[in-house]
Amino acid sequence: MSEFKVHHHVSELMHVLGIKGSEGPEVYAELMTKNIRPFISTLVSAHQAKRKIAEFTKTPEEFLRKYDDLKSKNVKDLDAMVFLISKLSDDKSTTSVLSQNAKLYEMPMDRASVPAPGTKMTQAELSEVRSQLQSLATSGGSSQASEMFRKMMREKQVKKNLNMTLPDLPPWVFDRPFLTRDYVVLNRAPITPGVTLGTLPVGMQEMAIVNDVLTLMTGAEGKYTTLAYNQDKSGERSIVVDPSLDPSLRELANRVIPICTNYSTIVHFTEDKSSFEYGMVNHALCGAMKTLLKEYNVLIAQLENQYKQGNLPLQKLWFYVQPCMHTMDILSSIATGINKGACTGGVVLSLLHERTLSMIGDARGQELCLFLTQSACAPYFELLEKWIFKGVIKDPYCEFMIEEHESMHKEKIQQDYNDAYWEQRYTICRDRIPVFLELLADKILRTGKYLNVVRQCGQNSNSPQAEEILYTLKERQYVDQIEKAYNYASKLLLDLVMEERELIPRLRSIKRYFLVEQGDFFVNLMDITEEEMRKMADDIIITRLESLLELALRTSQANSDPYKDDLRVELSPYDLITQLLRIHSIDSRQEQVLQAVDPSEIHISGLEAFSFDYVVKWPESLVLSRKALTKYQLIFRHLFYCKHVDRTLCNVWTLNKSAKQLLLKTSTWYLLAFALCQRMMHLVQNLQYYMLFEVVEPNWHILMDSLRKASNIDDVLAHHNDFLDKCLKDCMLTTPQLLKIVSKLMLVCVTFSNFIQRATRTLTVESETSLLLDPTTPRKESREDEMDTSDTDKRGVASRVVSGHMSQLDSSEDFAETVTNFDSNFSSLLIDLLDKLSLYSATNTEHTKMNIIHRLDFNGFYTEQLEKVAADRSMAAMEGQE
Repeated sequence: MSEFKVHHHVSELMHVLGIKGSEGPEVYAELMTKNIRPFISTLVSAHQAKRKIAEFTKTPEEFLRKYDDLKSKNVKDLDAMVFLISKLSDDKSTTSVLSQNAKLYEMPMDRASVPAPGTKMTQAELSEVRSQLQSLATSGGSSQASEMFRKMMREKQVKKNLNMTLPDLPPWVFDRPFLTRDYVVLNRAPITPGVTLGTLPVGMQEMAIVNDVLTLMTGAEGKYTTLAYNQDKSGERSIVVDPSLDPSLRELANRVIPICTNYSTIVHFTEDKSSFEYGMVNHALCGAMKTLLKEYNVLIAQLENQYKQGNLPLQKLWFYVQPCMHTMDILSSIATGINKGACTGGVVLSLLHERTLSMIGDARGQELCLFLTQSACAPYFELLEKWIFKGVIKDPYCEFMIEEHESMHKEKIQQDYNDAYWEQRYTICRDRIPVFLELLADKILRTGKYLNVVRQCGQNSNSPQAEEILYTLKERQYVDQIEKAYNYASKLLLDLVMEERELIPRLRSIKRYFLVEQGDFFVNLMDITEEEMRKMADDIIITRLESLLELALRTSQANSDPYKDDLRVELSPYDLITQLLRIHSIDSRQEQVLQAVDPSEIHISGLEAFSFDYVVKWPESLVLSRKALTKYQLIFRHLFYCKHVDRTLCNVWTLNKSAKQLLLKTSTWYLLAFALCQRMMHLVQNLQYYMLFEVVEPNWHILMDSLRKASNIDDVLAHHNDFLDKCLKDCMLTTPQLLKIVSKLMLVCVTFSNFIQRATRTLTVESETSLLLDPTTPRKESREDEMDTSDTDKRGVASRVVSGHMSQLDSSEDFAETVTNFDSNFSSLLIDLLDKLSLYSATNTEHTKMNIIHRLDFNGFYTEQLEKVAADRSMAAMEGQE
């Protein structure tokens, strides 16, 4: 079950139970997904759970009767549900909550008073109940249910196969009663014989009853045996022997009569389930039953021949039909079980498989059930062979365990973030899985999916190991065939993606750009796009950025990358923090507020909107889907913005060098501003180092090792997703509280850098003045004194201008106050970040982020303040408890 389905079910359950609180459904959904484990029911665990519930309930006999009824209908996951209910019955708090909610959702029929057993009823009440029961019995409910089920199955199959129309049986098949081989039900009075059977001699009575029994065995009504008429054609027949018959003969005839009722059940089943709506498995089972009925008819013909020769007394008839009775009883019980559960496809095979195993002490009965199961499995295994050997599904009757969703297209995987082509194009239908293939269902699904991808790539997907699969009691035979097909399909697709399509080199190419590995490329890119990035995102021309990107690629070491032409420029409509909050705030009020924001109303610069995109073709798009690329983009935008902040602070540091030449080390603003700048650079550079070398690189090496050991494409997908999720998590992109603080710190750094650059813009006077002194002009000895005098004058002018401006800054109280405010904001945010990181690491037992604390507080500079914050928090918690 997927995470989204678990979340949906938890939300529905909380709504039904009326649970309200601060913890949303995502908390319980996450807890459940972490504790999912396969439940394999055994007879022992099911029996213990059933006994525990029977002891817990007030009506144990009713519960056991209902359990047996559901078990006979072969209800899916019945034992698992019983096991769950037994566990709930042990938890007193859960049972009390459920009992309270049961009163709220009680139906009117639940409040109806039912007379206790043994209670006397009046004649009027008794007649009323009798009339209701008679109306229900004569309403043909089962027949109507069968017709409704047939109509429902037809609508389902037509909806599934839009291009295929199931043929309809002509109306005369249902209108002509004498076309059936079953007993014909006619609305007429029973025919009374002219002579009472009891008045005849015993010998003649025996001959007459033998003739009647042979007639009943062929599906026709006898002369001295009456058929109980009812409107329900699918109900069990009841045959009554003439009571005037000799008691010994009547007793012997009653022993033979069950074979006639079983014959009626079997014939009705084969005729009803031969309709197109019931699927090929039922058709094959009906065909196998008809084969056995032919042998049954041959036996009747031989018995009639003996009867005509006067050599078939009733005792001899009883002797001849005894072996056949066991066969007919097994066939009838199977038909009844399938009818009760309205079974089709894999459910029928599960019922036959369990019936075959239950005949372990009856060799002849087990052989019969094995024949029926093998016959019914033939069309199902034919679908299975096409799937695991060719990757093709052709399931017109919706019986196969794998269901294809044709609305899912592989092209959307490159466009839609939430597209789940790989997970939802082909899915497992649990209620169609035969019980003997349940443990192999996942491998069967993957085998066909792998071959289907290879076939869509235009390559031959037919397995050379294709051979007929047969059902046997020794599961190892068909299990080995399925595992061989799985191994072949896994290797075929893995070689296609990893070797022919070169997935690992392509991932390395993506790492160069999205994970900021190619240093010279980014230096060139940021230099040539600096002016363009300052514009608002709406004012930037994408084609110009594309041209500058190509120029940066061609003039750096990235030019040797064979996949560089797949790199594209993208401008996001949201800044990084807004986009991440939209992703983190699913099903919350904040998400609704964020969704209500029009992207056109958000004004961000080109630097905040800038990101890369990557062109990926099929089948690499399975791994590099839109979701994976979006995760890469989130990491890139975070790293790229940090690099921009670092670049801005470095520009301020160059101003620091110019200020040193003016010998202003003792000035107040110099000490405050450039000390703060140094702390900011220390933060940003260590943050970059942590993300690049302590998060990305170790996880990248783990990814490469895992990909080399992967045995199938699902392992590749899992390892790649784990890599991206770990990078997002350790880079603090999945924790909104930490991300907001980091974003505020980056904003403070950028704002401070811009302020310093504006305030100290005249520090560039000397460099501009020095342009007047052309250093490339060779000096001439004759003019040496003249040149020295000119240079000295110009440097003097520049020095006086800059010194005057520095004096104004040093005496400016507004400037010092502003620097102090920046220092205060930066320090408080940094202390908050370090405190949150410490709490997060201690709470979640994940110590990776502790490396940031050790790097930023390597000399204990912030330790005292962190201890004070922790002490204040402890005091507040204690006061809250009091």
